[in-house]
Amino acid sequence: MSDNGTRDGDSSSGVSRRRFVRAAGATGVAAGIAGCADFVGGGGGGDGGSTGDGGGGGGDTTTVRWGFDPVAVQNNGPAIKEALRENGLPEDIEVEFVPRNQDTGQARANYNRLLNAGETDPDMFLMDNGWTNIFIQRGQLQNLSESLPEELLSDVSDNYFTAFTDTARDPGSGDLYGVPVFPDFPTMQYRKDLVEEAGYSPESENWATEPMTWEKWSNIAADVHDNSDTDFGFTTQWDIYEGTSCCTFNEVMSSWGGAYFGGRDNLFGPVGERPITVNRPEVINSLNMMRKFVHDEDFGGQFSSYGGGFTPTNILGWTEESARAPFAEGNAVFHRNWPYSLALTGRNPEETEDPALGENLGAMPIPYAVPESEAAQPGTGGTTAALGGWHMTVNPNSGQKDAVTEVIRAAMQPDFQLRLLSIQGWLPPRPELFNSDEARNVPVVGRYMDTLQVAGNNTMPRPVTAVWSDQSSKIAQQANRAVGQETSSESAMQTLESDLQATESS
Repeated sequence: MSDNGTRDGDSSSGVSRRRFVRAAGATGVAAGIAGCADFVGGGGGGDGGSTGDGGGGGGDTTTVRWGFDPVAVQNNGPAIKEALRENGLPEDIEVEFVPRNQDTGQARANYNRLLNAGETDPDMFLMDNGWTNIFIQRGQLQNLSESLPEELLSDVSDNYFTAFTDTARDPGSGDLYGVPVFPDFPTMQYRKDLVEEAGYSPESENWATEPMTWEKWSNIAADVHDNSDTDFGFTTQWDIYEGTSCCTFNEVMSSWGGAYFGGRDNLFGPVGERPITVNRPEVINSLNMMRKFVHDEDFGGQFSSYGGGFTPTNILGWTEESARAPFAEGNAVFHRNWPYSLALTGRNPEETEDPALGENLGAMPIPYAVPESEAAQPGTGGTTAALGGWHMTVNPNSGQKDAVTEVIRAAMQPDFQLRLLSIQGWLPPRPELFNSDEARNVPVVGRYMDTLQVAGNNTMPRPVTAVWSDQSSKIAQQANRAVGQETSSESAMQTLESDLQATESS
């Protein structure tokens, strides 16, 4: 992880480019799947602990203990606390960060255990959007629609990314159980120098904000690959792991108008009562398109107008970092990944010992196959980005809910969210902030705010319920088998349909 230096007195003005680059290199590789965005930081120092009473009222001071990201606590704990204070946290309330397990699965298990036991500590949690809904369905979290002031609830409803906020709501009642802290969503990254040398003009053609079809994109990828000395035209992640089911397959399938369970409205249940729609033409077509990219199959001419054969079979065993490596080294034209990859790969090569592309790194929204108006399943179609990120939630057993509300109020201030972007690299949960000068001036990532905003407005959450962990592994396995030519896409989806039916009725 990042080096843990002492504070150097400039935390109020953000991090310097040198410190940003140093910390990005140290923490970015830990980003992992589903947008764990600990890719910048550096300079906060210390362990983030407070001098408060460790959880109770001490004199006139109340300490709120917040289960938090360990890398952020290590790198920037004091700076984040200072930002809360600057954004209205009362002087008589202290925040003490309680570092969670770095492994998100272990963090989830630990939080489940202490909530089941009725523990009062910590008072708040930073929860992965990928499993917040499970805690909501179990009745383990404070209903914020009942405890937060109306002005805060309205602010979230009116001004935050809607799809991201939905992962913190009860799918039945719509009540809010978490306030978004930072979202995470991928883009299609590319070698700007190579596409320009091949005769394309990303600037004049508005690649940064106007999604293109997979058909057009594939022909560009094949053309640039054929006319460059790169090893690959496209690198992505398609291993048998969570990242395929939640994200890369989910994106491709959704962009074809397909869905696991009949569209957006059924993402979070009800389990056992929603349709299973993987064995449909739109889903099969999405897998066949990936086979076109990898193996150059035409499927009776269906994909004859697409470019193909420019994606390595290596993707069947690649996750985020293994897919990013050849791209950062200059051996691929296009690459799909999370914002941490922009932060690392977009660094000035002269300022880092790691491979980087600097200003030659471009980004665009994920391509699509059919527009939303032609999508077979409701809420799908068009450019689609998988959704990562984290919410702040409240322990219903906490005895300090008034103080917790004040922490949430301070953390919801736009200036605080921009400070998190500056000092920790966490994207703001408000779309409007992507247009701000403060966001655009953040080193490296600031160059890509337009594209990230488009991605944020077109996200597709993973369908997390109590049975998702079983379903996720089965989805990834069959998607991998189909693209690996172990079986036909039709056969793989028939098997997956049966597997999902079994888990839905278990």
